[in-house]
This record gives sequence, structure tokens and C-alpha cells, in this order.
Amino acid sequence: MTDFHEIRFPLDVSLGGRGGPERRTEIVTLGSNREARNARWAHSRRRYEAGYGVKSLTQLSQIIEFFEERRGRLYGFRWRDRGDCASCAPGATASPTDQTIGMGDGARAAFQLVKTYGGAFSAYARDIVKPVAGTVRVAADGVEKSAPDVSVDAATGIVTFAPGAIPSAGAVVTAGFLFDVPVRFDADFLEIDMHAFEAGAIPNIPIVEIVP
Repeated sequence: MTDFHEIRFPLDVSLGGRGGPERRTEIVTLGSNREARNARWAHSRRRYEAGYGVKSLTQLSQIIEFFEERRGRLYGFRWRDRGDCASCAPGATASPTDQTIGMGDGARAAFQLVKTYGGAFSAYARDIVKPVAGTVRVAADGVEKSAPDVSVDAATGIVTFAPGAIPSAGAVVTAGFLFDVPVRFDADFLEIDMHAFEAGAIPNIPIVEIVP
């Protein structure tokens, strides 16, 4: 991912932000009054409003500095989504068997971290490209693997098995992890009215996911 800074948006602000996944669905109402629906996007895209998390002038100054260093919309960065930042259920501890990320064939060494949503009707698999360094745990057929047998690129979410440790044919490769969302500012202008801020109004700080 080019034009990306491997730095996390201030955590105390992002945890107070708002937002979530967005999809683009085209709906056509037919002459019979029935609907025809079509998904325009194969993947969801998350949008956030960081202004809700800014509660002090110190935080506001910190965000302005962060914005300037990113050159507005030019450089991406990491965002912690409080509602969806782990391979496991909220409050649980990530385990190496949380998510299936692939099947061994005796030759394949690299696997992309994935988080799957649902499963009863139409499961959605989301590539996880910004895992939190040091949190990824990997297993093959339920047996946890560690360095030097396996390594993880925290900038891409690629899990790589070393020669001699490549999963055998039919082995289920799983992983557990914490992760951030790759995002950028969705405006090149931060309009901040200090009088309104001091009166309790939130500044407008739009954030949008960078879809890999």
C-alpha cells in the first residue's frame, strides 16, 4: 500500500469516534412493485467521524498536528475501530484458531490474514491488512506455530511459513489477531470554529477506509 504511514491515529480520540461499514446497493423498483437489488461494491468500506472523540484543546491540537503531517488526504494511517478490532468476539482473547485463513497444499507458504463475518447464509471474508504487531497467533490443524517457523508482516497481514514448516496438504491454517483499519482523512480542510468548540460543538473530522 503506497502513500501510507504506519502510525495509528491517536487512540484516545478514535475510541470516542463514531462510524462503521458502508455498502453500495443499487435498488430498482419494477413495474410490479417488486425490487431488484444489486451490490455495486464487492467489499464494504468503513467511514468514521473522529470529531466526537475530541474533548479538549490538547486533543484538538494533537489532531491538527497529525492532519498536517499526513498532508490532509495524501497519506493513509491506522485507525482503531473500537467495535471491530479483533479476530474474536468482543471481550474475548484472540486465539490461534479464531479465523480460518487458508488450506495447506504442501507447497504454499504465504497466507493472507482474513476475518469472516457470518456463515449461515452468505459469509463475507474481509482481508486484514493491518494487524497489530505482536498480537498475531497462527496454527496449522490446531497446533500453534511460532518463530522461526512462521512470521507475520504487520504492514500487509501476510503470514509466511518458513521452509520445512510449510503446512501439509489438507492442513487447516488458522489465526487470531488484533487489527487496525487502513484509513485516510476524507477532507483536505479541517474547519474548526474555536468559539463553537468551546461551547461544546464537535469539529468535523471525516475519516474513510482505504480499501486494499
